[in-house]
Amino acid sequence: MIFEKIPTVPTSEELLDKSFRRAARAKHGKRILDRASKLKAEESMLLTAANILSDNLINAVKKFPSFDQMPPFYTELADILVGIEEMKMNLASVQWAGNKINEMARRYVGMMRDAEDAKVVRKQAFGRISSIVDSIDGNLRFLNDARNKLRKLPDISEAPTIVVAGYPNVGKSSFVAFVSSARPEIASYPFTTKGLAVGHFTRNKIRYQVIDTPGLLDRPLEERNEIELQAISALKHVGKAILYMVDPSETCGYTLEKQMHLLEEIKKEFGVPILVVANKTDISAPVEGADMSMSTLTGEGVDTVLDRLVEMLKVNP
Repeated sequence: MIFEKIPTVPTSEELLDKSFRRAARAKHGKRILDRASKLKAEESMLLTAANILSDNLINAVKKFPSFDQMPPFYTELADILVGIEEMKMNLASVQWAGNKINEMARRYVGMMRDAEDAKVVRKQAFGRISSIVDSIDGNLRFLNDARNKLRKLPDISEAPTIVVAGYPNVGKSSFVAFVSSARPEIASYPFTTKGLAVGHFTRNKIRYQVIDTPGLLDRPLEERNEIELQAISALKHVGKAILYMVDPSETCGYTLEKQMHLLEEIKKEFGVPILVVANKTDISAPVEGADMSMSTLTGEGVDTVLDRLVEMLKVNP
């Protein structure tokens, strides 16, 4: 997956501790016999610390993928979760620090060679370098938090994809768990699904993908929360067929009228074939406006619904 290889981003304290410990070992490895040897030892300390810091900072930036080249679906999800412009600014700050430390180390090495006491100059350099690294501690922490969020995003392939949508607690996760390899959390209260869950199933040697989305509420886009926006992004960029589930029993906590109104909004917004299925037939009667019925509790009608969705994907590959 596009974000899974991003390593942990260290804090400024961790970086400084690592670099100065290595620098001390570098000095201890030198035989100090005369002024030239002392100068060489101090240079070695400074360059070792600076190289470790610079390499770690620049590599931390390189490990993040280019947001200008990734697929629109991941770009939109990354923007929802962490904010791409803010991410770019934090990456730029860390890149600047890495380059600045390299530049500063070279300048101070030159100063050492003209100084009476190279150790004093080296300590001054360490102080300046420490200030630079401390100044980007907030940037490093932001990047590590972003890394932790982005790594949780699912691996979305280019397989034919069904996106399951609807109000919270209508049975979306139960359907995905029933028909695929995904094991989303299932509970009898709304908003159990906090992100996207991806499952797969195979028919006639073709691998299909089914995505469980967080529950949507019938309200303007600008009022939707981070969880709902992930579902919108999946509907917009990934799905080749949408399974829209309704709960006629209204035990989900929302009226059927509201559920059907949201359906109309989705039809207007997304040009993707939609199959409307009434769930919970074990406790409710069929409803007008639904194409099919099923019960994810008993399994009645679930396979038939899946067959229909597969046929829709064949028409809209």
